[in-house]
Amino acid sequence: MKGLRGVIGRVRGWRRGWHERSKLQRIDLYTRVTLCSITWFFAVSWGLLPLGDTLDEGPVAVALAGAFLAANLAQSVLSNRNLTPAFDDYRGTAPFPPGRLRLPAALQVAMTGFLVALAAVGGVKDEGLVLLVLDLPVAFAIPYVLVVPVRRFLLHSAAFSVTVLALLAAVGVPGGLLFGAVVSLVVVTLLVLTSARPSVWSLSVMWQAEEARDMQARLAVAEERLRFGRDMHDVLGRNLSVIALKSELAVELAQRGNPAAMDQMVEVQRIARASQQEVRDVVRGYREADLPTELMGARGVLQAAGITCTVEGADGPAGIGAPAAVQAALGWVVRETATNVLRHGDPRHCWIRLARTRDAVVLEVENDGAGATRPLGGADDGGGGSGLAGLRVRLGALGGSLSAGAVGDDLFRVTATVPLTAPRPDANGPLAPSSEPGPSPAPSAHPEER
Repeated sequence: MKGLRGVIGRVRGWRRGWHERSKLQRIDLYTRVTLCSITWFFAVSWGLLPLGDTLDEGPVAVALAGAFLAANLAQSVLSNRNLTPAFDDYRGTAPFPPGRLRLPAALQVAMTGFLVALAAVGGVKDEGLVLLVLDLPVAFAIPYVLVVPVRRFLLHSAAFSVTVLALLAAVGVPGGLLFGAVVSLVVVTLLVLTSARPSVWSLSVMWQAEEARDMQARLAVAEERLRFGRDMHDVLGRNLSVIALKSELAVELAQRGNPAAMDQMVEVQRIARASQQEVRDVVRGYREADLPTELMGARGVLQAAGITCTVEGADGPAGIGAPAAVQAALGWVVRETATNVLRHGDPRHCWIRLARTRDAVVLEVENDGAGATRPLGGADDGGGGSGLAGLRVRLGALGGSLSAGAVGDDLFRVTATVPLTAPRPDANGPLAPSSEPGPSPAPSAHPEER
């Protein structure tokens, strides 16, 4: 497509990324829920089950177990709350408030103290102690690994592990359990590191790609606006300057009673009419529907939107040998149907077939994903030339016809037939260009142009 309509069409393809953005938002939500679930999985399994042994070990062990459980649950809640700002800090959209780590750090110290005290009073069995050590750092580490570099996280994890092992050894935990505790701490450190950071890194890359696509679309629109502005300046700038000068000259001559003032105003009128025609030509260049151009543009726009587009018969005599009026009408069909393929449903493939019979040209536009497709010419048609109603009027002026509907297997097909012996459209008919510059009917399908 050419001109503003073509660029906006490509932008429409890029901005059809709303569907991809929706998928990305679901992936983002899935990742966040997964990381939050890991915290609670550890808290209610390996952090809770071993504490059942403390019920037979006296009130001190029960109190310590209850305190450890309460601190673990509170740490899990804080971990889930800190996950979103940790995501934002990792992506660089907002810094993580350092004060949010103070309470989790205090709870981590308290949990470590409760665990060491339980080991000292024999409140948990051998295997239970290893499981509690495995659960100990999870809730704190998941958001923490996102707000500090990997090297610092590993150094802090190593220091924490050495501290825990030293405290357990000081209260008389045997060497075999200490070795199990070492393995647990190494496993949980690697688990948190390999599950949290790669997931958030992948999301960060996808969000950056989405933001780059949005920026590309905005830049394309801005660039085309500048180009259109330059075209209008080139067309009107000189003529308006001449009109201003001749108007001033006419005023001076009229004040002196010179009859040449009338000649100057006639010249002003001529230049104004010529400027009006030049503006119409510029605008019409953005509005013409040329079949080969529309076919090429539709394929480019659909492919840019991730839809496989196959064009058949465009190189044959159907497009070349048809009268210009027939090609223009079919160009409108291609433009409108390609727009609606982007707007409605969730298509993955589109087929455009152009065929010529003995006395007519037949154009078929077919796409899958028809289960969610709303037909053209719905409530938003507005009678402005878009949708089925506008296309039928255009084709009817040439004796043509249009049919559209589902054809089974989740397919939707639009078929346009235009006779080669079509009557010449009236100058004021639907195919004739507007006598006044105005918005093109086709771009009304694009919200960016409204």
